[in-house]
Amino acid sequence: MKNKHLISPMDFSKEELNEIFELAEKFISNPKEFSHICDGKILATLFYEPSTRTRFSFEAAMMRLGGKILGFSEPNSTSSAKGETLADTIRMVSIYSDIIAMRHPKEGAAKVASMYSSVPVINAGDGGHQHPTQTLTDLLTIKSQKGKLEGHTIGICGDLKNGRTVQSLIMAMSRYKDVKFILISPKELVIPEYIKEEVLKRNNIYFKEVENIEEVIEELDILYMTRIQKERFFNCGRNESCEKRRGRRFRIRWKYRSCSGRRTGDCRQDQRRGASAPCTADPHEGWGSTAD
Repeated sequence: MKNKHLISPMDFSKEELNEIFELAEKFISNPKEFSHICDGKILATLFYEPSTRTRFSFEAAMMRLGGKILGFSEPNSTSSAKGETLADTIRMVSIYSDIIAMRHPKEGAAKVASMYSSVPVINAGDGGHQHPTQTLTDLLTIKSQKGKLEGHTIGICGDLKNGRTVQSLIMAMSRYKDVKFILISPKELVIPEYIKEEVLKRNNIYFKEVENIEEVIEELDILYMTRIQKERFFNCGRNESCEKRRGRRFRIRWKYRSCSGRRTGDCRQDQRRGASAPCTADPHEGWGSTAD
């Protein structure tokens, strides 16, 4: 795994994931043993999009392993505000660091960064596309709580259209036997068609789509909740079907119960726009090197 980029959860094999989980369990049980393994190493955190937990987790992890960090959380304070391309930023940053963790609002940005970097790039989220490190955490949590990754019925509830953690989790879990998915969302925020066609149907994985969580809660082994990704709604600007829904009001009301049948929440949220559609722009547009 040395010097590999992590852009998608599929970049690591199941065997490599098992190695990561075993190592993570050792870190958890005896963190002091690993407190100097990154001495002399520098992590660059490039966050072109707001983040609290993801950025802090990367930075805290690097410091606890003995390494140092540099980076930014506000792109307007960098040369990108003056027109520097992503390619040139990555080329420059990779000179000063040993590894890069990047979050970017555009789908495909992490892949582009990996093409221009001389050090490994970790995708900390690229638009509504992928979030592989969150998926690694989710898989480790499932494994530690359930004892295995196979044979679960997983309910995924919320904004499935724009939730990058959702898409990464489905892709990663699709490699394990006897996994079933129940996808719970309003019709405006259903899972993207490519996930259904290229991941679920292609791998003969059972799934069904519902709008009411109460219909299926008793069937679930795991419930994965994700919030409404309202910051992604701008992506619908050039999509005709989205344009027709622009300005339409919809209400999401999910009343869900715990496994004991007791009501645990009543989530209501109004949005004045319809659903988001994937950006159809060329992911390389405006990102090529000024020297190219």
